[in-house]
Amino acid sequence: MLFGYFGDILSKNFVFIVGGFVFILGSLITGAALGFLMIILGRIFQAIGFSMIMANSLGIVSEEFDDNSRGQALATVSMFTTVGQIAGPAIGGMIISVSSWRWIYLINVPLCCIVMIFSLKSLKFPHYTLPKLMKSLKGFNCIGEIIFAAGISILFLSGLYFQHGVHGIWKGLILVILGSAISIAAFFQDQHAKQALIPIRLVRNVKYLMSIFILLLVMLVNAMTNILLPFYLQSFNGMSPFYSGLIMMGQSLAMLATTPIAGYLADHKDRMKLTIVGLLILLLSQIGYALYPAKVNLVLIMVPVLLNGIGIAVFLSPNLAITMGSVDKKVLGVAGSINSFARTLGATVGISMTSALLFSQLLHVAHITPNTGMAFMHAFSNTLWIGVLVNVLAVIVVIARKFITPKTAK
Repeated sequence: MLFGYFGDILSKNFVFIVGGFVFILGSLITGAALGFLMIILGRIFQAIGFSMIMANSLGIVSEEFDDNSRGQALATVSMFTTVGQIAGPAIGGMIISVSSWRWIYLINVPLCCIVMIFSLKSLKFPHYTLPKLMKSLKGFNCIGEIIFAAGISILFLSGLYFQHGVHGIWKGLILVILGSAISIAAFFQDQHAKQALIPIRLVRNVKYLMSIFILLLVMLVNAMTNILLPFYLQSFNGMSPFYSGLIMMGQSLAMLATTPIAGYLADHKDRMKLTIVGLLILLLSQIGYALYPAKVNLVLIMVPVLLNGIGIAVFLSPNLAITMGSVDKKVLGVAGSINSFARTLGATVGISMTSALLFSQLLHVAHITPNTGMAFMHAFSNTLWIGVLVNVLAVIVVIARKFITPKTAK
């Protein structure tokens, strides 16, 4: 949210382009690291650069396209973002299987350089002197940002304990409560600050908040399957990371094929109805995952994977258009950064929750292997049925949004 705020105050293009170069630097440091500390330093630079990019990309697109064409434009951004999140682990596994781990990071350098060349040519890049930069940021709520960052960091840290199964659940829950309390305190502090990071108009925008909450639930559900499938394919069925990655990339390919169509429909059809259709398709895929057989059957495996990609694509495009179309242009940076934050938070919570649910049912299992037997399949299925319930909750909230904000639905 910090960099979204900077984008609204300074320039979204400025923050976006600087973030791109910071990310390239982080990738180079990590890939060429001579020790653990250099890896940590490189990853910090990558995280900062990535945050600067993601916080402003949606705002830039929303400013450049009107409501009649915004759906397709945002669909393209959403497609590449989600495909990257899904395909990243799969491609990473394929790279490791044929080369050094360093290439996971070094491959970013030439690819990102090409992107930055196009960005510099197509985006207006304002030049700031240091005094002008400091003047623009005067009144920034630094204390609120530090408190919020501390709370969110504690929330993310809880995931490390949840991944230890039942033995770490209580410690994880304590950290979740503590992190949530600190984050809420930061929110109230921010609302009383001279220059709030989150404008009050966003806090009072019910349509926007519901759209963000739905996105968080969907990313949570999607993360559950992304963390469970490698256990099922590799650990339990002994499939290589390469072939497991190929199967999981089916979701990305389905998204790539469906997103342009979904974006077009988002500009010409009822966006509210499209989000419901997308979530229902996603729900079918989650039920399919929960019914996976113990032995690999490619047909039964691939159908839910492909439906997952189609459902995510049909949902994301119109939901993103609804989200960004419901806010004032002056706060597009913060609105877009909160949207990106919700995606990350949903995925993080999904990974932590899935690990806790899975291993709490496998108390005496240190490592999942084919010898784990039906105990794993029962735990696998039970965890996915909980994902189905979360998906149902998302459907209910989407339907509620349609009735709560009928006048602004397209």
